[in-house]
Amino acid sequence: MVSTTVKRISALIATGLVLVFVLGLAESISSGFAGFWGGLPFWIIALFVMGLALFDFWDETFRKK
Repeated sequence: MVSTTVKRISALIATGLVLVFVLGLAESISSGFAGFWGGLPFWIIALFVMGLALFDFWDETFRKK
């Protein structure tokens, strides 16, 4: 079994990497050819995905089941 501390640290690192990737992807789409209004739908999706990732991090590491 993996200890709680190791699980929390690895989940924090993985969630952070996903958030940085999605945020960078959204920023590069908006600053590139699509422009702000062309990238706005992707920003909405990206913010939703980041919220889901943060909720899953909280649910798996800190929520009492």
